[in-house]
Amino acid sequence: MNSLKAKLPPMGTLGPALALLLACAFFSFQHENFLTLRNFSLILQQVMVVGTIAIGQTLIILTAGIDLSCGMVMALGAIVMSKVAADYQLSAPVAILCGIAATTLFGLINGLLVTRLKLPPFIVTLGTLNIAFAITQLYSRAQTVTQIPEGMTLLAETFEFGGARVAYGIVLMLALYLATWIWLRDTAQGRHVYAVGNSPEATRLAGISTDKVLLGVYVLAGVFYGIASTLAVARTGAGDPNAGQTENLDAITAVVLGGTSLFGGRGIILGTLMGALIVGVFRNGLTLMGVSSVYQILVTGVLVILAVATDQMSRKGAR
Repeated sequence: MNSLKAKLPPMGTLGPALALLLACAFFSFQHENFLTLRNFSLILQQVMVVGTIAIGQTLIILTAGIDLSCGMVMALGAIVMSKVAADYQLSAPVAILCGIAATTLFGLINGLLVTRLKLPPFIVTLGTLNIAFAITQLYSRAQTVTQIPEGMTLLAETFEFGGARVAYGIVLMLALYLATWIWLRDTAQGRHVYAVGNSPEATRLAGISTDKVLLGVYVLAGVFYGIASTLAVARTGAGDPNAGQTENLDAITAVVLGGTSLFGGRGIILGTLMGALIVGVFRNGLTLMGVSSVYQILVTGVLVILAVATDQMSRKGAR
């Protein structure tokens, strides 16, 4: 029994996969159209923005931090790239880079406040959430920006795969997850992220600059938020100043459901992808069943509490 247990993947990895499979099995019996490639493609399109935000959120939570500003920073990036393109007639690549630069700047500000002033990440990102929201509303004048070049919607275009239409944005999101997984697993910098989350003091005594690691993580998260901005603009064909108001909680939900510990130092980035898919599957399945969106939010909240409770119990069991 012990040898079998040793060969199995850790529960933090196995749990999200089992939950996703069970959810898919349940909804496949509830609606005949659920288990189709077309529907799964739709689910992936629905989660690709939050899924990309959740990559940056995972990196921060691995260091025992949290970023409440991620959704509004994403919305700001979308408005910046849309307004720059519309007002100054800049090309799509230049406009996108401007948006990513704006989100990266916010990541840098968050990182500097956490590392230099030693402020709690919760308080810092709560403040920058409101700042990003205010700047977004002021800069856009609370108006949706629709006059954007065609190049900014390329990632929403699709190609044929197995009888379904798959957006290029989905491919980009999956590629980002794969690259981040390899980086965290196979590079010294990636292992430092886990080390800081496990024990900042021990990491510092080992000669690793915890401040540099934390600053790098927040800046890199800002880059991912900018990429998510690009996907959001491509999907909607516009810069929406009212976007991003729930994406922060959705991203945290995906991270927690994916098995990453809120206490830092433990988790796998591919689990976050499964967490995002779990949320997407539940919302899609309940929609197909005709269940009100209020109950969808209720189910998501219950899932988060169960995931955090499981993490807490596993930590106690490991002591």
